[in-house]
Amino acid sequence: MEKLTITTPSDVLSFIGHTLGFWPQESLVCITLNENSIGATLRIDLPRQPGQELPYARTVAHYLTSDTTATSILFAVYTSETAQHGQARPYAGTMAALTGVLAEQGITIRDGLFVGDHTFSPYDGEPGTSLALPVNSTQTSAINAEFIYRGSYIQPTDRITLPTTSQEAAKATAVEHHIDTIASQPTDTALQQGRKLWADMLDSTTFPSDDDCHALVAHLQFPAIRDRLIADIPGVDEPMQQILFAQTDHAPKWSRIEWAQQLLLHAYTRTSAEHAAPVLTAIGYINWWEGRGSKAHQFLQLALDTDPAYRLARLSDQMIGSGLVAGWNMNKDTAYKSLPYDLP
Repeated sequence: MEKLTITTPSDVLSFIGHTLGFWPQESLVCITLNENSIGATLRIDLPRQPGQELPYARTVAHYLTSDTTATSILFAVYTSETAQHGQARPYAGTMAALTGVLAEQGITIRDGLFVGDHTFSPYDGEPGTSLALPVNSTQTSAINAEFIYRGSYIQPTDRITLPTTSQEAAKATAVEHHIDTIASQPTDTALQQGRKLWADMLDSTTFPSDDDCHALVAHLQFPAIRDRLIADIPGVDEPMQQILFAQTDHAPKWSRIEWAQQLLLHAYTRTSAEHAAPVLTAIGYINWWEGRGSKAHQFLQLALDTDPAYRLARLSDQMIGSGLVAGWNMNKDTAYKSLPYDLP
C-alpha cells in the first residue's frame, strides 16, 4: 500500500481520530516516531489530581518505550480547560515531567498540540494568537479525506454502543439446545466441530444463519473451546498461549480479526444476556490486540455486567489495567494499523 505523508497539524489530529476511532476528550495522545516513520499511538486520560506529574509521566513513558524503535514523539493534549494569555498551558507540569523522563530513555519530543473544544494550536505557542485554528478544519485535511475514502470514520466519544437484541427467552433456549448437544459429545469431537464452525464463518464473506450463531455462542460457553476459538481468530499457526497474548513470531491477519469482531457482534444480537459474557470477552480481546485498551476495558466490563463471576473477563480486565501491552503492538511490522504514514 502506498504510504501517505502527514504535513499539517490538521493531518495529525485527523490521523489520531481515525487511528483511535473516536475524538479524544481530557486525554493525552502520543505518537511514537522513528526518523520520519510513525509507530504506535497511545491515548491515556489526563491526570486528575495535582502532584502526580512525575508518576504519570513514568507511566506514559513505560507505554511509549514499548515501541523499541521510537526516537521521538508527537503529542496532543485534548482538554476543555482554557489557556490564559501570559500563563502556562494547562498540564504544563505534566508535559515538563514527561519531557524529562523520555529524555532519560533517549527519546525527544518533536512537537505538541493543544486541542480545545473549538480550536487547536501549538502547545508551546502563546494562547490567543493567530496560530489557533478551528478544530473543524481537520475535516478538510488530506489525511481525513483518505481515511473516509477507505471507509473509516471518527466517533464523537469512545463510549461503545452495543447493537440491540430482543426475544431473549427464545434465543436462550436455542443456545441451551446446542449446549446440551456439545456437552454430550467427547471433548475432542466438540472442539473439532466448534473450530470447523468458526473457521467456516471466518472464511465466509456473509453473515451466518441464526442457528449457526446460536451454535457458536454455545461453543463459547465451554472454556477450553472458547480459548481455542479466540486463538483461531488471528490466523496464525503458533502455540495458543502465544497467540492469546499477541506474542507470535508472525503478524496476525488483521482483516480476519476485524471480520471476527463483526461476526461476534452479529452473534451477540442472536443471544441473551445469560450467554453474552464469552462473546463480549472475545471482542474485548480483539480490541486489546488492536491497541484499543479503553474499548477493550468497556467490553470486558459489559461482560461482567452480564455475569459478574465471569473469570476470563475479570482476569483480562486486570491484565489490561496493569498496563500490559499486546505484543503485536510492540513491533511496527506486526502492530495494527489502518494505513502506512510518514512525516515530511
